[in-house]
Amino acid sequence: MSTAASNLPAVVAWSGFAIAFVFGAVAQRTNFCTMGAISDIVNMGSWGRMRMWMLAMAVAIAGAAALQLAGQVDLSKSIYTRPSFAWLSYLVGGFTFGVGMTLGSGCGNKTLVRIGAGNLKSVVVLAFLAISAYMTMKGLFGIWRVRLLEPAAIDLAARGLAGQDLPSIVSAVAGLDRKAAYAGVAGVAALALAAFAFKDRDFRTDFDHVLGGVVLGALIVAGWYVTGHVGFGENPDTLETVFFGTNSRTIESLSFVAPAAYLLEILLLWSDASLAFTFTIMLALGVVAGSAAYSLATRTFRWEGFASAEDTANHVVGGILMGFGGVTALGCTIGQGITGISTLALGSVVTTLAIVAGSWATMKYQYWRLMREA
Repeated sequence: MSTAASNLPAVVAWSGFAIAFVFGAVAQRTNFCTMGAISDIVNMGSWGRMRMWMLAMAVAIAGAAALQLAGQVDLSKSIYTRPSFAWLSYLVGGFTFGVGMTLGSGCGNKTLVRIGAGNLKSVVVLAFLAISAYMTMKGLFGIWRVRLLEPAAIDLAARGLAGQDLPSIVSAVAGLDRKAAYAGVAGVAALALAAFAFKDRDFRTDFDHVLGGVVLGALIVAGWYVTGHVGFGENPDTLETVFFGTNSRTIESLSFVAPAAYLLEILLLWSDASLAFTFTIMLALGVVAGSAAYSLATRTFRWEGFASAEDTANHVVGGILMGFGGVTALGCTIGQGITGISTLALGSVVTTLAIVAGSWATMKYQYWRLMREA
């Protein structure tokens, strides 16, 4: 392998760390949390953090579309747009993840952010999330996933569709040129999400919310560019074009369930020379480092532990459910809710709605239980 090509995995990995470092710092500053956003709506009727999430989607969609249309990346190579529409995996995995993130006081990215800020409860959540995710990829849970959930899928390729992304579907149904369909669908989706976010005056005047939405969405785009353009090249040993530095061996951006599992794997199998610190793994480390740096710089770092045995149990179960659900649904509130959404994949939309439904249902149950015990 040439010197330039041999350096690409490290360039991609350290770029992932840098992107995630900024993500962790900004998420900590802006209190970005999807579970918190849903909780704000359910308990207080406040849509501020939900609008931040939706603005991040809008920015990610617009940026990813710009890269795709300019020929800088090929999002059809991502795991999200493949023509196998695994509807049951999206629904079950998404709903399970939504339940888990509510019990665990936050999704995968929030767990990492909280670890950086001194939350010891999140260390426990991350450990069980990583174990569960690994079991769902390669262990016992994986057998259930493959045998019970994955067979319930629609083969869109057999129906003449190149992928499950909305531009491909619109292009096939309406007979439009795919580039025109892509530009149209991406433009409408990004503008609609941004318009909804900015129509609220309180949101428009909240600097942190706007900052969070714009920067976090842009970081998704940066992830696509790093793995899909910078890290895409010819392997001189095989003369094949490959994606360097990713665990999936294809184009990736930010997601926070699989990284936890791969981080656990490399720590457990440290002597295995075939394993390396990839873009995926460095994402998890970068978020913790960025959050810690911001927390220490602003003197907001605080140690926090469990309040009770029930609190411990909820977080353990939450981590397990997030690990299973995130792998089964191919992503979390970031991995599907922003990264997947930026590809305009139909499965990402379904998964995101299922995550919200799972979280909402769990919050309603917790409230009902609280009222019953009062």
